[in-house]
Amino acid sequence: MNTLYQPEHFDKFIRTLNLKGILQYDYFVNWAKVLNNIEPIEKELNLLNTAVGKENIESVLFDIFKSYPNTIKAIPFLLAIRDKSVDILIDKVNYVHQNFNFKQNNFLDSDIDSLVNFVMQSGLGELIKSKQIKSLPDYCTGVEVGLDSNGRKNRGGTQMEQLVESFVAIFCHDNNLKYLAQANAKKIKDTWNIDLKVDKSSRIIDFVIYREQDKKLFFIEVNFYNGGGSKLKSTATEYIEMSRFWKDQNVEFIWVTDGKGWVGTQNPLKDYFERGNILINIEMLQNDYLKKIIFS
Repeated sequence: MNTLYQPEHFDKFIRTLNLKGILQYDYFVNWAKVLNNIEPIEKELNLLNTAVGKENIESVLFDIFKSYPNTIKAIPFLLAIRDKSVDILIDKVNYVHQNFNFKQNNFLDSDIDSLVNFVMQSGLGELIKSKQIKSLPDYCTGVEVGLDSNGRKNRGGTQMEQLVESFVAIFCHDNNLKYLAQANAKKIKDTWNIDLKVDKSSRIIDFVIYREQDKKLFFIEVNFYNGGGSKLKSTATEYIEMSRFWKDQNVEFIWVTDGKGWVGTQNPLKDYFERGNILINIEMLQNDYLKKIIFS
């Protein structure tokens, strides 16, 4: 019997899990995104920078906003706000709110007064006045770097996909096979003229390998978990159903997953495996397990 389905395969999978992670240099900051976000307001930031260190900061800000109203659109960026308008609770007793719109077309003097007050009340104005912020363009870059850290979770998933694709691409090239990345049913139909039913219309498969001699497809889903949690169990449950669904259409489902998160969450993984599903990790990819699967 194929060793891919034997208990020793699962034991080997657990023993060879990647416990160190797959972080690459571009994981930490997406500099292109940071700089692209700042570029449209670079001129405005430099204009606002003339207020740094000014004792009469409120009147200076008023003059800048009045003379160059486009500088107002930079305020949300400096305070790590993605919305173009915010409602502030200004009276907690009577529950009174005030709306601050940073992107309206015409600003009255009263609007500008309110926006200056917003900058001062937020604490940003005092930092500019006291020179604790010495350069607004540099400070804004730091803010964008901080906001970009929210994207690290997605980048971690992307890096796993990139890593796996490097193995898939070489394997397919060496074995005269074709593959697609991020493929849906339409893309498969357009490329290989194979009709597939889908379990949901938005379904996108990380990688699809096509074995032309018998028109067989191999679907590969990829993820990496550094930590545990309910997500691991829900993913295993979803893939059990996906594998069952695709087998009815002569599609082989392959789950490539790794990470120390699985060390303490083995039961969902074992449930997936014991139902006759294919499970491999990064080390197994390195050891040519795709050949064992596709040419077995």
